[in-house]
Amino acid sequence: MKMSLEARIQNPAALLPDAVKAVNLLYKSAYSAGVPGTTLELVHLRASQINGCSACVDSGARGARKNGETEERLFAVAAWRETPYFTDAERAALDLAEHATRLADRGDAVPDEVWDEAARHFGEKELAALVLWIATTNFFNRINATTRQPAPQNWG
Repeated sequence: MKMSLEARIQNPAALLPDAVKAVNLLYKSAYSAGVPGTTLELVHLRASQINGCSACVDSGARGARKNGETEERLFAVAAWRETPYFTDAERAALDLAEHATRLADRGDAVPDEVWDEAARHFGEKELAALVLWIATTNFFNRINATTRQPAPQNWG
């Protein structure tokens, strides 16, 4: 079965501009809590890869590269466990992102050891930002996948 590369509808954010205000507040909140922007970008990219959101994978990789992320690390995000390119804090954030994105894959969606490892590297406010950003990414992914928003997107 061949899928169309055309969107089913215009991006819902463009159709409902008041939603953009709410999304911008989520973005600002997550990025102002002290988690390095590179970590948030890696988390966004990994969750988007898991969810198959081409628009977010494309824009996430482009944005991370624009903000100084290396090609080497971007290419390795999908296999972060098997590469030496990520810090322990980034690994904890990526693990949390994977578990929080794959909620239905196991009975205990985010096991204590995953949470505890993230808590070793991030304070409560930073953990809140990570959880908020993972949820926001999943929100974007579900909208884009449902409406088949193609990559690349012009978000601006």
